[in-house]
Amino acid sequence: MNDWPQGWSDDNRGPRYGRGSGGAQPEGARVMRQVQRGPAGPPGQRGYGGGVPQQPSYVDGQGYDDGAGYDDYDSGYNTGQVYGGGRGGGFVPNDNDVDPDVGQYRPRPNWRRRIKWTAITVAGVLIVTSVATYFWADSKLHRDVDLSKVIDRPETGAGTNYLIVGSDSRKGMSAEDKKKLHTGSAPGQRTDSMMILHVGDNGDTLISLPRDSHVTIPTFKGSESGKMYPSPGATKLNAAYAKDGPTLLVRTVEYNTGLHIDHYVEIGFPGFAKIVDAVGGVEINIDKGFKDKYSGADFKAGKQTLNGEQALAFVRTRHAFAASDLQRTKNQQKFLSALAHQVATPSTVLNPFKFYPTMGAGLDALTVDKDMSLWDLASMFWAMKSVSGGDGTSMNMPVSGSIGGDLVWDKGKVKTLVNELRNDEKVTVSGS
Repeated sequence: MNDWPQGWSDDNRGPRYGRGSGGAQPEGARVMRQVQRGPAGPPGQRGYGGGVPQQPSYVDGQGYDDGAGYDDYDSGYNTGQVYGGGRGGGFVPNDNDVDPDVGQYRPRPNWRRRIKWTAITVAGVLIVTSVATYFWADSKLHRDVDLSKVIDRPETGAGTNYLIVGSDSRKGMSAEDKKKLHTGSAPGQRTDSMMILHVGDNGDTLISLPRDSHVTIPTFKGSESGKMYPSPGATKLNAAYAKDGPTLLVRTVEYNTGLHIDHYVEIGFPGFAKIVDAVGGVEINIDKGFKDKYSGADFKAGKQTLNGEQALAFVRTRHAFAASDLQRTKNQQKFLSALAHQVATPSTVLNPFKFYPTMGAGLDALTVDKDMSLWDLASMFWAMKSVSGGDGTSMNMPVSGSIGGDLVWDKGKVKTLVNELRNDEKVTVSGS
């Protein structure tokens, strides 16, 4: 028996065309039987997802009838109901359809919410890391200089003035280190370099103070004893530090310039070399090659990368130059600016394996005043970088002549320079 509705039987054969047909002409067009689907059952019941769906009925020549008055032939497929039943039988629910495995709706992924919480998590990690880094760095600063012991100080002006000192301190150095760095073994401490860095709204200015500058050491209050001492008279500038350390040096600079020093920063021989090595060396262009057996310098002209040992020799050399102290201060400015630029590169700042060792070496090497904050230190650093980038002014203290080999400052130019710095005006004075 034929199961197809209105099908042919062996006893009911008419003229046919095609397979099994003996007729000479094709039969006429026949209306395709349409599938009539019954309504889908409620979720969780047989016939919807988990069982066999209701069997279709066939309506000959009347189109598709789903029992709800719709003539959309594909409506059953648009709702995601595909024959076969069950998760493995072809049921593909839409994002907001009931999931038959869990009996509840499965929502679409909320990407906006995911992005929001990802951003919050990243921001939280950055904040925690930044705070931890700040307290770690703050704890490493050596705040050993008390500027409140400095007497008869000039009035403060606009902007901020830093006195940056490079000392020949050999503290913590072994005999092998001293030999390697050519530092010698002289007792005590002296200043190999001194600079005033003015940070203001009208440009940053870096002024080198030659160590052989002829200045007057005024009356002062002993940093340890607290006693008052009379003026030793005129002598070299670096003698002030050798006599009573940082506070007397600040007192002498303020007395001879009339400029208020807001912060003090000092670095010794070994610390300087460690910073350079931690950053991976500093690239610098040397205009003219020179040698100096005292500092261990042996440089050819051209662009090159200096390690800690070489950098220390470069900034200390003076015997290789005719104008010994003035040329050395220029080399010191040039190298410190290059160092600041190197530290601020993305390859250092964004690389924690280089950034933290560099910061650690720098903070360990520095001695600052008691009021110095990390923000002050950062401000000084970025000002040094701006000077190296050409956005500031770099100069020597103006000199008018010499007395017994000591350099005499040009009083007129120094007065103009100090007034411009005190009022945070653009510097018009040129140095030596």
